[in-house]
Amino acid sequence: MNKILLIIQREYVTRVRKRSFIIVTLLVPTLLASLFAVIAYIAKDKDQTMHMVNVIDNSGDFINKFQDGKYIKFTYSNRPLDVEKKNLTNDNDLILNISNNKKDNVELFAKKKTTLTLSDDIQRQMNDIAAGASLVKAGIDTAKLHQVKSNIVIKASELTATGEQNANLGPAYALSFTGAILIYMSLFIYGAQVMRGVIEEKTSRIVEVIVSSVKPFQLMAGKIIGVGLVGLTQFVIWIGLSTAISYYLGIKSSGASGQLMTFIHSLGANAGYELSCFIFYWISGFLLYSALFAAVGSAVDSETETQQFMFPITLPLLFTYILCVSYLFTVPDSPLAVWLSIIPFTAPVAMMMRLPFSPAPWQLATSMVLMVAGFLFTTYVAARIYRVGILMYGKKTSFKELAKWFFYKE
Repeated sequence: MNKILLIIQREYVTRVRKRSFIIVTLLVPTLLASLFAVIAYIAKDKDQTMHMVNVIDNSGDFINKFQDGKYIKFTYSNRPLDVEKKNLTNDNDLILNISNNKKDNVELFAKKKTTLTLSDDIQRQMNDIAAGASLVKAGIDTAKLHQVKSNIVIKASELTATGEQNANLGPAYALSFTGAILIYMSLFIYGAQVMRGVIEEKTSRIVEVIVSSVKPFQLMAGKIIGVGLVGLTQFVIWIGLSTAISYYLGIKSSGASGQLMTFIHSLGANAGYELSCFIFYWISGFLLYSALFAAVGSAVDSETETQQFMFPITLPLLFTYILCVSYLFTVPDSPLAVWLSIIPFTAPVAMMMRLPFSPAPWQLATSMVLMVAGFLFTTYVAARIYRVGILMYGKKTSFKELAKWFFYKE
Protein backbone atom coordinates (compact mmCIF):
# COMPACT_ATOMS: atom_id res chain seq x y z
CA MET A 1 0.00 0.00 0.00
CA ASN A 2 2.86 2.38 0.80
CA LYS A 3 4.28 1.85 -2.67
CA ILE A 4 0.95 2.75 -4.29
CA LEU A 5 0.78 5.91 -2.17
CA LEU A 6 4.29 6.86 -3.27
CA ILE A 7 3.32 6.40 -6.93
CA ILE A 8 0.16 8.45 -6.41
CA GLN A 9 2.19 11.21 -4.79
CA ARG A 10 4.72 11.17 -7.61
CA GLU A 11 2.08 11.32 -10.33
CA TYR A 12 0.12 14.06 -8.59
CA VAL A 13 3.01 16.31 -7.56
CA THR A 14 4.81 15.94 -10.89
CA ARG A 15 1.73 16.93 -12.89
CA VAL A 16 0.42 19.80 -10.76
CA ARG A 17 3.88 21.40 -10.75
CA LYS A 18 4.04 21.46 -14.53
CA ARG A 19 3.84 24.91 -16.06
CA SER A 20 1.24 23.67 -18.56
CA PHE A 21 -1.05 22.52 -15.73
CA ILE A 22 -0.79 25.84 -13.92
CA ILE A 23 -1.36 27.87 -17.10
CA VAL A 24 -4.37 25.81 -18.24
CA THR A 25 -5.90 25.74 -14.76
CA LEU A 26 -5.70 29.51 -14.41
CA LEU A 27 -6.40 30.37 -18.02
CA VAL A 28 -9.53 28.30 -18.75
CA PRO A 29 -11.88 30.15 -16.32
CA THR A 30 -10.52 33.49 -17.53
CA LEU A 31 -11.03 32.53 -21.18
CA LEU A 32 -14.56 31.29 -20.48
CA ALA A 33 -15.45 34.49 -18.62
CA SER A 34 -13.97 36.55 -21.46
CA LEU A 35 -15.87 34.50 -24.01
CA PHE A 36 -19.20 35.08 -22.28
CA ALA A 37 -18.38 38.78 -21.88
CA VAL A 38 -17.64 39.09 -25.61
CA ILE A 39 -20.86 37.24 -26.49
CA ALA A 40 -22.84 39.51 -24.16
CA TYR A 41 -21.21 42.60 -25.67
CA ILE A 42 -21.90 41.48 -29.24
CA ALA A 43 -25.51 40.64 -28.36
CA LYS A 44 -26.16 44.08 -26.87
CA ASP A 45 -28.87 46.17 -28.46
CA LYS A 46 -26.43 48.87 -29.49
CA ASP A 47 -24.88 46.51 -31.99
CA GLN A 48 -28.17 46.01 -33.90
CA THR A 49 -28.73 47.65 -37.27
CA MET A 50 -31.67 49.89 -38.09
CA HIS A 51 -33.73 48.72 -41.08
CA MET A 52 -36.11 50.94 -43.04
CA VAL A 53 -38.90 49.02 -44.81
CA ASN A 54 -40.69 50.85 -47.62
CA VAL A 55 -44.16 49.29 -48.01
CA ILE A 56 -45.91 49.28 -51.40
CA ASP A 57 -49.41 48.05 -50.52
CA ASN A 58 -51.46 47.42 -53.64
CA SER A 59 -54.20 45.75 -51.58
CA GLY A 60 -54.74 48.68 -49.23
CA ASP A 61 -55.15 46.37 -46.25
CA PHE A 62 -51.83 47.15 -44.56
CA ILE A 63 -51.49 50.92 -44.91
CA ASN A 64 -50.31 52.47 -41.62
CA LYS A 65 -50.86 49.20 -39.76
CA PHE A 66 -47.30 47.96 -39.34
CA GLN A 67 -45.77 48.57 -35.90
CA ASP A 68 -42.32 50.15 -35.79
CA GLY A 69 -39.75 48.36 -33.65
CA LYS A 70 -36.49 49.38 -32.05
CA TYR A 71 -34.53 48.42 -35.15
CA ILE A 72 -37.20 48.42 -37.83
CA LYS A 73 -39.29 51.29 -39.17
CA PHE A 74 -41.96 51.23 -41.84
CA THR A 75 -42.69 53.86 -44.48
CA TYR A 76 -45.37 53.76 -47.18
CA SER A 77 -45.15 54.62 -50.86
CA ASN A 78 -47.55 54.98 -53.80
CA ARG A 79 -44.82 54.91 -56.41
CA PRO A 80 -44.35 51.92 -58.76
CA LEU A 81 -42.11 49.07 -57.67
CA ASP A 82 -39.57 49.70 -60.46
CA VAL A 83 -39.07 53.28 -59.30
CA GLU A 84 -38.54 52.19 -55.68
CA LYS A 85 -36.04 49.55 -56.77
CA LYS A 86 -33.94 52.19 -58.52
CA ASN A 87 -33.99 54.39 -55.41
CA LEU A 88 -32.92 51.52 -53.14
CA THR A 89 -29.29 52.35 -52.35
CA ASN A 90 -28.82 51.57 -48.65
CA ASP A 91 -27.88 47.95 -47.88
CA ASN A 92 -30.03 48.03 -44.73
CA ASP A 93 -33.20 49.30 -46.44
CA LEU A 94 -35.88 47.02 -47.86
CA ILE A 95 -38.94 47.15 -50.11
CA LEU A 96 -42.06 45.18 -49.15
CA ASN A 97 -44.30 44.77 -52.19
CA ILE A 98 -47.83 43.50 -51.45
CA SER A 99 -49.94 42.61 -54.47
CA ASN A 100 -53.72 42.91 -54.73
CA ASN A 101 -53.97 39.22 -53.87
CA LYS A 102 -51.73 39.48 -50.81
CA LYS A 103 -51.84 35.79 -49.97
CA ASP A 104 -50.32 34.76 -53.28
CA ASN A 105 -47.68 37.39 -53.90
CA VAL A 106 -45.74 39.22 -51.19
CA GLU A 107 -42.16 40.11 -52.08
CA LEU A 108 -39.32 41.52 -50.01
CA PHE A 109 -36.48 43.23 -51.87
CA ALA A 110 -33.08 44.28 -50.51
CA LYS A 111 -29.57 45.03 -51.73
CA LYS A 112 -28.28 42.01 -49.81
CA LYS A 113 -29.74 38.92 -48.18
CA THR A 114 -31.92 39.64 -45.14
CA THR A 115 -31.77 37.80 -41.84
CA LEU A 116 -34.42 35.25 -40.90
CA THR A 117 -35.32 37.30 -37.82
CA LEU A 118 -36.14 40.36 -39.92
CA SER A 119 -38.26 38.53 -42.51
CA ASP A 120 -40.02 36.53 -39.77
CA ASP A 121 -40.90 39.74 -37.92
CA ILE A 122 -42.44 41.27 -41.05
CA GLN A 123 -44.27 38.04 -41.86
CA ARG A 124 -45.63 37.78 -38.29
CA GLN A 125 -46.94 41.34 -38.41
CA MET A 126 -48.66 40.72 -41.74
CA ASN A 127 -50.36 37.59 -40.42
CA ASP A 128 -51.53 39.44 -37.29
CA ILE A 129 -52.92 42.31 -39.38
CA ALA A 130 -54.66 39.94 -41.80
CA ALA A 131 -56.11 37.89 -38.94
CA GLY A 132 -57.40 41.04 -37.22
CA ALA A 133 -59.05 42.22 -40.45
CA SER A 134 -60.73 38.83 -40.88
CA LEU A 135 -62.10 38.97 -37.33
CA VAL A 136 -63.50 42.47 -37.92
CA LYS A 137 -65.20 41.31 -41.15
CA ALA A 138 -66.72 38.44 -39.20
CA GLY A 139 -68.20 40.90 -36.69
CA ILE A 140 -65.85 39.99 -33.85
CA ASP A 141 -64.69 42.80 -31.58
CA THR A 142 -60.89 42.36 -31.50
CA ALA A 143 -60.53 44.74 -28.54
CA LYS A 144 -62.74 42.53 -26.38
CA LEU A 145 -60.96 39.47 -27.71
CA HIS A 146 -57.64 40.83 -26.44
CA GLN A 147 -59.18 41.75 -23.08
CA VAL A 148 -60.37 38.20 -22.38
CA LYS A 149 -57.14 36.62 -23.55
CA SER A 150 -55.59 34.76 -20.62
CA ASN A 151 -51.98 34.12 -19.70
CA ILE A 152 -52.00 30.89 -17.70
CA VAL A 153 -48.70 29.68 -16.20
CA ILE A 154 -48.53 26.14 -14.86
CA LYS A 155 -46.48 25.55 -11.74
CA ALA A 156 -45.42 21.91 -11.64
CA SER A 157 -45.15 20.17 -8.25
CA GLU A 158 -44.11 16.65 -7.39
CA LEU A 159 -45.88 14.70 -4.64
CA THR A 160 -43.29 12.90 -2.50
CA ALA A 161 -43.28 11.14 0.85
CA THR A 162 -42.00 14.34 2.47
CA GLY A 163 -44.61 16.57 0.82
CA GLU A 164 -44.83 18.71 -2.30
CA GLN A 165 -41.67 19.71 -4.12
CA ASN A 166 -41.00 22.02 -7.02
CA ALA A 167 -40.99 19.90 -10.20
CA ASN A 168 -39.54 22.53 -12.54
CA LEU A 169 -37.08 20.54 -14.65
CA GLY A 170 -35.25 23.49 -16.20
CA PRO A 171 -32.57 24.20 -13.56
CA ALA A 172 -32.15 20.53 -12.60
CA TYR A 173 -31.83 19.50 -16.23
CA ALA A 174 -29.29 22.25 -16.91
CA LEU A 175 -27.20 21.04 -13.97
CA SER A 176 -27.37 17.36 -14.98
CA PHE A 177 -26.67 18.17 -18.63
CA THR A 178 -23.58 20.14 -17.60
CA GLY A 179 -22.48 17.21 -15.43
CA ALA A 180 -22.91 14.77 -18.31
CA ILE A 181 -20.79 16.95 -20.61
CA LEU A 182 -18.05 17.32 -17.97
CA ILE A 183 -17.94 13.58 -17.37
CA TYR A 184 -17.83 12.84 -21.10
CA MET A 185 -15.00 15.30 -21.73
CA SER A 186 -12.96 14.52 -18.63
CA LEU A 187 -12.96 10.75 -19.22
CA PHE A 188 -11.26 11.37 -22.54
CA ILE A 189 -8.91 14.12 -21.34
CA TYR A 190 -7.62 12.52 -18.15
CA GLY A 191 -7.88 8.96 -19.43
CA ALA A 192 -5.64 9.97 -22.33
CA GLN A 193 -3.17 11.45 -19.82
CA VAL A 194 -2.92 8.05 -18.12
CA MET A 195 -2.31 6.40 -21.47
CA ARG A 196 0.35 8.92 -22.52
CA GLY A 197 2.12 8.56 -19.18
CA VAL A 198 2.32 4.79 -19.63
CA ILE A 199 3.61 5.13 -23.20
CA GLU A 200 6.26 7.66 -22.17
CA GLU A 201 7.57 5.46 -19.37
CA LYS A 202 7.52 2.39 -21.59
CA THR A 203 9.35 3.96 -24.54
CA SER A 204 11.95 5.62 -22.29
CA ARG A 205 12.57 2.24 -20.57
CA ILE A 206 12.08 3.87 -17.17
CA VAL A 207 9.38 1.34 -16.44
CA GLU A 208 11.96 -1.46 -16.42
CA VAL A 209 13.57 0.14 -13.39
CA ILE A 210 10.24 0.89 -11.71
CA VAL A 211 8.80 -2.64 -11.99
CA SER A 212 11.90 -4.01 -10.30
CA SER A 213 10.67 -2.33 -7.12
CA VAL A 214 6.87 -2.43 -7.46
CA LYS A 215 4.36 -4.78 -8.99
CA PRO A 216 2.80 -3.77 -12.34
CA PHE A 217 -0.66 -3.57 -10.72
CA GLN A 218 0.63 -1.19 -8.05
CA LEU A 219 2.20 0.98 -10.74
CA MET A 220 -0.99 1.07 -12.81
CA ALA A 221 -3.24 1.75 -9.80
CA GLY A 222 -1.00 4.54 -8.52
CA LYS A 223 -0.85 6.18 -11.93
CA ILE A 224 -4.64 6.05 -12.40
CA ILE A 225 -5.46 7.43 -8.95
CA GLY A 226 -2.75 10.10 -9.18
CA VAL A 227 -4.00 11.43 -12.51
CA GLY A 228 -7.57 11.26 -11.21
CA LEU A 229 -6.66 13.46 -8.24
CA VAL A 230 -5.03 15.90 -10.65
CA GLY A 231 -8.28 16.11 -12.62
CA LEU A 232 -10.32 16.55 -9.45
CA THR A 233 -8.00 19.32 -8.28
CA GLN A 234 -8.32 21.08 -11.61
CA PHE A 235 -12.12 20.86 -11.49
CA VAL A 236 -12.28 22.33 -7.99
CA ILE A 237 -9.98 25.22 -8.95
CA TRP A 238 -11.98 25.88 -12.13
CA ILE A 239 -15.25 26.04 -10.23
CA GLY A 240 -13.79 28.37 -7.59
CA LEU A 241 -12.09 30.68 -10.07
CA SER A 242 -15.12 30.78 -12.39
CA THR A 243 -17.33 31.81 -9.48
CA ALA A 244 -14.90 34.49 -8.31
CA ILE A 245 -14.27 35.90 -11.80
CA SER A 246 -17.99 36.01 -12.59
CA TYR A 247 -18.65 37.90 -9.37
CA TYR A 248 -15.89 40.46 -9.84
CA LEU A 249 -16.79 41.07 -13.48
CA GLY A 250 -19.97 42.70 -12.26
CA ILE A 251 -22.53 39.93 -12.08
CA LYS A 252 -23.92 41.36 -8.84
CA SER A 253 -24.35 44.86 -10.13
CA SER A 254 -25.94 43.71 -13.37
CA GLY A 255 -28.69 41.83 -11.57
CA ALA A 256 -27.47 38.46 -12.79
CA SER A 257 -26.57 37.46 -9.24
CA GLY A 258 -30.25 37.56 -8.37
CA GLN A 259 -30.95 35.25 -11.27
CA LEU A 260 -28.15 32.98 -10.08
CA MET A 261 -29.60 32.86 -6.57
CA THR A 262 -33.04 32.12 -7.99
CA PHE A 263 -31.51 29.31 -10.07
CA ILE A 264 -29.79 27.82 -7.00
CA HIS A 265 -32.95 28.16 -4.90
CA SER A 266 -35.02 26.42 -7.58
CA LEU A 267 -32.64 23.48 -7.46
CA GLY A 268 -33.19 23.01 -3.73
CA ALA A 269 -32.15 19.58 -2.53
CA ASN A 270 -31.61 18.45 -6.11
CA ALA A 271 -28.33 20.37 -6.27
CA GLY A 272 -26.72 18.28 -3.52
CA TYR A 273 -28.26 15.09 -4.89
CA GLU A 274 -27.03 15.67 -8.44
CA LEU A 275 -23.63 16.89 -7.26
CA SER A 276 -23.16 13.72 -5.18
CA CYS A 277 -24.13 11.55 -8.16
CA PHE A 278 -21.81 13.55 -10.41
CA ILE A 279 -18.84 12.94 -8.08
CA PHE A 280 -19.63 9.22 -7.87
CA TYR A 281 -20.02 8.71 -11.61
CA TRP A 282 -17.01 10.88 -12.40
CA ILE A 283 -14.76 8.87 -10.09
CA SER A 284 -16.11 5.43 -10.99
CA GLY A 285 -16.23 6.25 -14.72
CA PHE A 286 -12.69 7.58 -14.61
CA LEU A 287 -11.40 4.47 -12.84
CA LEU A 288 -13.20 2.22 -15.32
CA TYR A 289 -12.00 3.91 -18.50
CA SER A 290 -8.54 4.88 -17.23
CA ALA A 291 -7.75 1.23 -16.51
CA LEU A 292 -8.53 0.42 -20.13
CA PHE A 293 -6.51 3.43 -21.34
CA ALA A 294 -3.58 2.21 -19.24
CA ALA A 295 -3.85 -1.25 -20.80
CA VAL A 296 -3.83 0.31 -24.28
CA GLY A 297 -0.80 2.41 -23.39
CA SER A 298 1.08 -0.66 -22.22
CA ALA A 299 0.29 -2.55 -25.43
CA VAL A 300 1.74 -0.03 -27.91
CA ASP A 301 5.05 1.71 -28.49
CA SER A 302 3.69 5.07 -29.67
CA GLU A 303 0.53 7.13 -29.45
CA THR A 304 -0.17 6.71 -33.18
CA GLU A 305 -0.70 2.98 -32.64
CA THR A 306 -3.50 3.50 -30.12
CA GLN A 307 -6.27 4.28 -32.61
CA GLN A 308 -7.19 0.65 -33.33
CA PHE A 309 -7.85 0.11 -29.60
CA MET A 310 -9.24 3.52 -28.65
CA PHE A 311 -12.28 3.53 -30.91
CA PRO A 312 -13.86 0.28 -29.62
CA ILE A 313 -13.24 1.40 -26.02
CA THR A 314 -14.73 4.88 -26.38
CA LEU A 315 -17.57 3.98 -28.78
CA PRO A 316 -20.13 3.13 -26.03
CA LEU A 317 -19.55 6.48 -24.34
CA LEU A 318 -19.73 8.41 -27.62
CA PHE A 319 -22.87 6.52 -28.68
CA THR A 320 -24.57 7.30 -25.35
CA TYR A 321 -23.62 10.97 -25.40
CA ILE A 322 -25.05 11.48 -28.90
CA LEU A 323 -28.25 9.64 -27.96
CA CYS A 324 -28.65 11.61 -24.73
CA VAL A 325 -28.41 15.06 -26.28
CA SER A 326 -30.57 14.17 -29.29
CA TYR A 327 -33.21 11.69 -28.10
CA LEU A 328 -33.05 10.10 -24.65
CA PHE A 329 -33.84 13.27 -22.68
CA THR A 330 -37.32 13.19 -24.29
CA VAL A 331 -37.93 9.58 -23.17
CA PRO A 332 -35.90 9.27 -19.93
CA ASP A 333 -37.83 6.22 -18.70
CA SER A 334 -37.71 4.22 -21.92
CA PRO A 335 -36.13 0.74 -21.78
CA LEU A 336 -33.15 1.98 -23.81
CA ALA A 337 -32.52 4.88 -21.40
CA VAL A 338 -32.84 2.59 -18.38
CA TRP A 339 -30.41 0.00 -19.73
CA LEU A 340 -27.87 2.62 -20.82
CA SER A 341 -27.97 4.13 -17.32
CA ILE A 342 -27.28 0.72 -15.76
CA ILE A 343 -24.56 -0.69 -18.03
CA PRO A 344 -21.21 0.49 -16.56
CA PHE A 345 -19.67 1.58 -19.89
CA THR A 346 -22.56 3.96 -20.62
CA ALA A 347 -23.97 4.76 -17.16
CA PRO A 348 -21.78 7.83 -16.30
CA VAL A 349 -23.41 9.90 -19.04
CA ALA A 350 -26.84 8.26 -19.32
CA MET A 351 -27.66 8.32 -15.61
CA MET A 352 -26.64 11.97 -15.29
CA MET A 353 -29.16 12.81 -18.02
CA ARG A 354 -31.89 10.83 -16.22
CA LEU A 355 -31.37 12.31 -12.75
CA PRO A 356 -33.79 15.28 -13.16
CA PHE A 357 -36.56 12.81 -14.02
CA SER A 358 -36.17 10.92 -10.71
CA PRO A 359 -35.20 7.41 -11.84
CA ALA A 360 -36.43 4.59 -9.64
CA PRO A 361 -34.21 4.10 -6.56
CA TRP A 362 -33.53 0.48 -7.50
CA GLN A 363 -32.26 1.61 -10.92
CA LEU A 364 -29.87 4.13 -9.38
CA ALA A 365 -28.67 1.61 -6.78
CA THR A 366 -28.18 -1.09 -9.43
CA SER A 367 -26.30 1.33 -11.63
CA MET A 368 -23.95 2.33 -8.80
CA VAL A 369 -23.30 -1.26 -7.73
CA LEU A 370 -22.54 -2.27 -11.32
CA MET A 371 -20.27 0.77 -11.74
CA VAL A 372 -18.19 -0.40 -8.77
CA ALA A 373 -18.16 -3.97 -10.08
CA GLY A 374 -17.37 -2.65 -13.55
CA PHE A 375 -14.28 -0.67 -12.65
CA LEU A 376 -13.04 -3.52 -10.42
CA PHE A 377 -13.43 -5.93 -13.34
CA THR A 378 -11.83 -3.64 -15.92
CA THR A 379 -8.98 -2.92 -13.51
CA TYR A 380 -8.41 -6.65 -13.12
CA VAL A 381 -8.45 -7.22 -16.89
CA ALA A 382 -6.27 -4.18 -17.58
CA ALA A 383 -3.78 -5.19 -14.89
CA ARG A 384 -3.26 -8.64 -16.44
CA ILE A 385 -2.64 -7.06 -19.85
CA TYR A 386 -0.54 -4.28 -18.34
CA ARG A 387 1.86 -6.64 -16.53
CA VAL A 388 2.86 -8.22 -19.86
CA GLY A 389 2.48 -5.32 -22.27
CA ILE A 390 4.54 -2.87 -20.21
CA LEU A 391 7.69 -4.88 -20.99
CA MET A 392 6.85 -5.73 -24.63
CA TYR A 393 8.70 -3.75 -27.29
CA GLY A 394 8.71 -3.66 -31.08
CA LYS A 395 5.85 -6.10 -31.56
CA LYS A 396 2.68 -5.29 -33.48
CA THR A 397 -0.18 -5.80 -31.03
CA SER A 398 -3.68 -7.04 -31.87
CA PHE A 399 -6.77 -7.93 -29.88
CA LYS A 400 -5.80 -11.60 -30.23
CA GLU A 401 -2.42 -10.83 -28.71
CA LEU A 402 -4.05 -8.94 -25.83
CA ALA A 403 -6.21 -11.99 -25.09
CA LYS A 404 -3.06 -14.13 -24.88
CA TRP A 405 -1.47 -11.69 -22.44
CA PHE A 406 -4.54 -11.84 -20.26
CA PHE A 407 -4.25 -15.63 -19.84
CA TYR A 408 -0.48 -15.67 -19.24
CA LYS A 409 0.36 -17.13 -15.88
CA GLU A 410 2.50 -15.16 -13.46
